[in-house]
Amino acid sequence: MDEPVGRGVEADVDVDLDVDVVVVGAGLSGVGAACHLRREAPQESLLVLEARERMGGTWDLFRYPGVRSDSDMFTLAYDFAPWRGERAIVEGADIRRYVEDTARAYGIDDRTRFGHRVVRAEWSGAEQRWRLTVAHAGDERVVTCRFLWVCTGYYRYDAGHQPALAGEEAFGGTLVDPQRWPEDLDVRDRDVVVLGSGATAVTLVPALAAQGARVTMLQRSPSYVGVVGRRDRWARRLSGRVPPGVADRVLRARHVLVQQTVTGVSRRRPDLVRRALLRTAAQRLPEGYDVEATFGARYDPWDQRLTVSPGGELFTAVRDGRAEVVTGTLERLTPDGVLMTSGREVPADVLVRATGLEMLGFGGMEVVVDDEPVVLGERLAYAGVMLEDVPNLAFTVGYARASWTLRADLVAHWVTRLLRRMRREGLAVVTPDRAPAAEHEARRPLIDLNSGYVRRGRGRMPEQGAGRPWRSPGNHLEGVAALRWRRRTPGLRTTPAGSRA
Repeated sequence: MDEPVGRGVEADVDVDLDVDVVVVGAGLSGVGAACHLRREAPQESLLVLEARERMGGTWDLFRYPGVRSDSDMFTLAYDFAPWRGERAIVEGADIRRYVEDTARAYGIDDRTRFGHRVVRAEWSGAEQRWRLTVAHAGDERVVTCRFLWVCTGYYRYDAGHQPALAGEEAFGGTLVDPQRWPEDLDVRDRDVVVLGSGATAVTLVPALAAQGARVTMLQRSPSYVGVVGRRDRWARRLSGRVPPGVADRVLRARHVLVQQTVTGVSRRRPDLVRRALLRTAAQRLPEGYDVEATFGARYDPWDQRLTVSPGGELFTAVRDGRAEVVTGTLERLTPDGVLMTSGREVPADVLVRATGLEMLGFGGMEVVVDDEPVVLGERLAYAGVMLEDVPNLAFTVGYARASWTLRADLVAHWVTRLLRRMRREGLAVVTPDRAPAAEHEARRPLIDLNSGYVRRGRGRMPEQGAGRPWRSPGNHLEGVAALRWRRRTPGLRTTPAGSRA
């Protein structure tokens, strides 16, 4: 781990670097990709470019009270760095530390340049390299590489979805966005309204109530909320009784099986899962509570991502009178709160816009291939990993209905295997063919959910087709088969070193 970052330059020089592989993004996906490269393709020189000043991505950006993942850590952790705690659901700070510790263990922190935003990526067929224009501290720098790996996620980091709020200028309280949570915000004995009913809102409401706020979750329509345990009893049972490696595999497999079962049953018997979710909610709410009107969503379970409440903390806050859930339409803001179309005015000293995400492909960078701009929304994804007719570029997007990292690990194994093949066979360029017209006619979003941010984001991300290799694996068993076991790569053309593409 002591070799230079690039070729022909010192490791501490940030201008005009040339490396084999550039990973864009130092969040959960980017750090994982870089670690896989160090483990499985150590001969490749590596540079990680991160637009923000710190590592961790989502788990460094979001600092609102109670921020956590809905996914268990046994599957959110990398397959090469198992989670060894008993707690399955952990806070964002714990996830950030896990990412940082893993990066440090593999020397990725020494190969990462912070505050470096890739604004343009240009492929030259003549040079068979990517030329990256990188913004840093008001200047532009140039980095070139043989292979580009984009690990920027799929949503905007600087701002979420912010629908126009009538009367916003008249509101006399504090307006807060989860992505820019003020460190000094004191909510004790204050009225707080959280707009939204997704994962952020369901996390914020009990956390703010625990800080002494009077909290109202204001939702336009209901969402399903499931209940999960914070701790894993199997982790406690296996600890000290079986070798750690065996326990790691058992716990990861168990959680994968649970995820597969829940999502599978949700697709085949949505009525059964719906009744189970509402029954679980009713058991934790006061007798006579209108569970159907408040938590009976208008869509089938897992048509949108299922929000979870560890230990049922949201329901406990409502049952204890520390929080309220109101369903209705916001008419306008007033100096003292929120006026509903029903005529009710909900008091608010603090208004939190937990109104969802905005999708953004490749971190907003411009992609150009031999002077031709690449419109991401017009391209299909090859195996959900590369872009049709775009050379030497891979990207990582995790599962929509399972832990993100399960798929990110599979993508990393696939990409590192491809890089080893390129080096072994003397290949300079690998390019997915243009997808057949029939696949374009059957195109659908890569994120296979009916969520609002997916519908709003059509055209900003690559999409998928209907058949292999243009269909992205939707569940983990299919993903393992497609990205780990299957060695054939039909439709992937190659160019030997020294030849023109």
